[in-house]
Amino acid sequence: MLLKNAEIINPESNFQGKSDIRIENGLIKEISDSINPFADEEVIDLTGKIITPGLIDIHCHLREPGYNSKETIKTGILSAINGGYTAVCPMANTNPAVDNAATLNYIISKAKEVSEIGFYPVCALTKGLSGEKIVNVSELLDGGAIAFSDDGKPVENMHLLREALKYINSHNSIIISHSEDSSLAHEGVINEGIKSTRLGLKGIPDITESLAVARELEIVRSINGRYHFAHISSKRSVELIREAKKEGLNVTAETAPHYFSLTEDDIIDYDARYKVNPPLRTKEDLNAVIQGLQDGTIDVIATDHAPHTVHEKQLPIQNAPMGIAGFETAMALALTNLVHTKKLSLIDTIRKFTYNPACILNIKNQGSIKTGREANLTVIDVNEEWIMDASKFKSKCRISPFDKKKLKGKVKHTIIKGKIYNIG
Repeated sequence: MLLKNAEIINPESNFQGKSDIRIENGLIKEISDSINPFADEEVIDLTGKIITPGLIDIHCHLREPGYNSKETIKTGILSAINGGYTAVCPMANTNPAVDNAATLNYIISKAKEVSEIGFYPVCALTKGLSGEKIVNVSELLDGGAIAFSDDGKPVENMHLLREALKYINSHNSIIISHSEDSSLAHEGVINEGIKSTRLGLKGIPDITESLAVARELEIVRSINGRYHFAHISSKRSVELIREAKKEGLNVTAETAPHYFSLTEDDIIDYDARYKVNPPLRTKEDLNAVIQGLQDGTIDVIATDHAPHTVHEKQLPIQNAPMGIAGFETAMALALTNLVHTKKLSLIDTIRKFTYNPACILNIKNQGSIKTGREANLTVIDVNEEWIMDASKFKSKCRISPFDKKKLKGKVKHTIIKGKIYNIG
C-alpha cells in the first residue's frame, strides 16, 4: 500500500510536512517526499489530508464483561476504530472487575476476535475495586496489564494508596487516579453552582476533585513516585498539577474533550446526555483546562468513553448514570474547539492524542511514524465540516450531547498494522 500526497504530522520528531508512506506486511517500509508506486501496489491519494500516528485512548470503558447491554468489547473496538484509534486502554470497572489473570485473559482474547487494535487493559488497583486489598500486580503485568486504576471509584485509604504506589512503581508501572472525594460528591448530579440551584439539583463542588488531587500529590511527593491523573476538569486541579510539575514531581494528567467543549451552561434542563463524572463545570474551569493543555500541565486528551444504553440516558438526570460515548467525536471536538479556534496548534493537539500517551504508558509500536514500525496510522481531513449524527455511532450508546452539532475536522481512515478501515 502506498499513501501519497498527505501532510505528515509526527510529534515525536516535531515534523510537519508532505511525504509519502509505503506499507509492506503491516510495517512502515519507506517514508519519502515522492515514492513511485510498484506495478501491483495499491495507491491511495490523500491530497488535502493529514496522516498522524494512530490515536491512543488511555482511558475508556468497554463494559464487557457484565454490562454488555451498554457496550461489548466488539462494539467498543469498532467505535474506537471509527474514531481513528489504533490503541485503547479499557478500564477495569466491569463485572467481574478485571482484577485477576483469568478475567484479564478473557478480555484480551475477546479483543483479538475483533481486530488487531492495540489493546492494553488498565487493571484494577484493588480487589473488586473495593479500595481494601491491592491486586497481584506482577501476575497482571505478566498477563498484559498496562497500568492500574480503580477508575469509577476513588481510592480514599491513603495508607493503601501510598503502599500501592511504591509497589506498582517498583514494577515500572503506573497508577491512573480517579481523583474524587466521595463524601463531597455524595448523590451530586451536576456541578454545584447557579445551574444546579436553578434546576433544584444536588451539586458536586469543584473541591470534590481538587481536594483529592491535593492529597494524592502529597502521597506522590512523600515517596517521589510516578502518577497519572485522569479526567481533570477544574481550575484548581490544573493549578495544583502545574505547581507539582514545576516542583519536579513525576506526575502527568489528562482531560476529556467534553471539558474543553462544554460547560454547565450547555446543560439543557434535565437532559442526562450532559451528565458526566466529573461534571461539566464553569467557563472559568473550561478556560483553565485549555490553558493547561497549552502550557503542558495536561499531557493527554483521552475520551473517558463511558457508554450506557439509550434508555438509561433518557431517564431524568437525577436517575440516569454518568458518562457519554466519546470515541467517535473526540478528534473532531479537538479540531473544532482547539485547533480551528487557534487555542492549540495542530501538532500539539496530535501529540496529546498519540506520542504523549504512548510515552506515559510505555506503549510500544504506537505514537510515532517511523520506518520499521507497525503501520498504525490515522488519516484526517482537518477542514471537512459535518453534522454529527449519534444514530450512526458504531458504539451501542447512540446518544450524545454533541448530536446534530456542526463539527470541523473528520477522521477518514484508520490503519492498524497495515489494514485500512475506511471511515467516510
